[in-house]
Amino acid sequence: MNSQLRRAVRTALVGAVGVCLLAACGGESKDKDPSGGASGAKTVTLVSHDSFAASDAVLKEFTARTGYTVKVLKSGDAGTALNKEILTKGSPQGDVFFGVDNTLLSRALDNDLFTPYEAKGLDQVAQEVQLDAGKHRVTPVDTGDICVNYDKKFFADKKLAPPRTFADLAKPEYKNMLVVENAATSSPGLGFLLGTIGEYGESGWQGYWNKLKDNGVKVVDGWEQAYNEEFSGSAGGKKAGADRPLVVSYASSPPVEVLYSEPQPAQAPTGVATGTCFRQIEFAGLLTGAKNEAGGKALLDFLISKKFQEDMPLNMFVNPVVEDAKLPELFTKHGAVVEKPETVAADTIAKNREQWVRSWSSLVVK
Repeated sequence: MNSQLRRAVRTALVGAVGVCLLAACGGESKDKDPSGGASGAKTVTLVSHDSFAASDAVLKEFTARTGYTVKVLKSGDAGTALNKEILTKGSPQGDVFFGVDNTLLSRALDNDLFTPYEAKGLDQVAQEVQLDAGKHRVTPVDTGDICVNYDKKFFADKKLAPPRTFADLAKPEYKNMLVVENAATSSPGLGFLLGTIGEYGESGWQGYWNKLKDNGVKVVDGWEQAYNEEFSGSAGGKKAGADRPLVVSYASSPPVEVLYSEPQPAQAPTGVATGTCFRQIEFAGLLTGAKNEAGGKALLDFLISKKFQEDMPLNMFVNPVVEDAKLPELFTKHGAVVEKPETVAADTIAKNREQWVRSWSSLVVK
């Protein structure tokens, strides 16, 4: 979810970009580290993309349980943050890394960034998201569906049914309506590309993108530009005079439009084309060389605790992976349920991602 709708909202919720002591938000705890270590061990550092957010109350509970204060070090979007950790592997910036997803997971694992740890409570996490279950180098934390969103008012005014599937997007009635993010520079852009590969296969996806290109698809660098400047259905797009009623975003984007509207509308102004979705899974891992390994393990346990999992939806606009975690009403009322998202096996992504992105760039961008 980096570099996207969640990034903008999470950043606003957390405050200043950079380093924040979330559990204390004013300084480190004066309490002695429960493990008896040096004073620096009172803090556990979470390295993340810019989209991480959690409520103060929940992170204060982590401190109360463990004695550790969480310090968040934000490092840009998901790809940038991961690249920084690869460049500093063995001497990491923090103790835990959060935000590597299934589209980039192989890069992290191939570079041996993480020390294996089986988090407490992992037995309550859905098996289908445990992509490294045998080795426990990473712990699944959340899922989200990358999907095309549509501007309800635009289609109602035109008396035109919004698209529902990948195939619909290439139809002439939707010409010059879709804006997508660059798969080489954007996490949702890459996810959408993988969704089309899941739908049409390795032999058919390029033909499909040729159809989208002929149908006037517009490509921009990242989610922020696509959603808040080009998409006519978002609050930002309305202010910008945007003219594209279709955008690649998330199934959880409509609740955000409701939550941050004043007054809140009874219905979300945007909808989700549920036949255009790709399932994204985000992970966290204990960084090899972490200075506070005990604190890092405690934090991984907490990230899949019911308390943290139920805090995520309205902070990070993602779905919990713990099977008995409940979603808030606003999230369930206005978000879309995606029954059959496209998926691509992690090993297949690992083998082909770079070539797919190069081919896509040559075909669509150049």
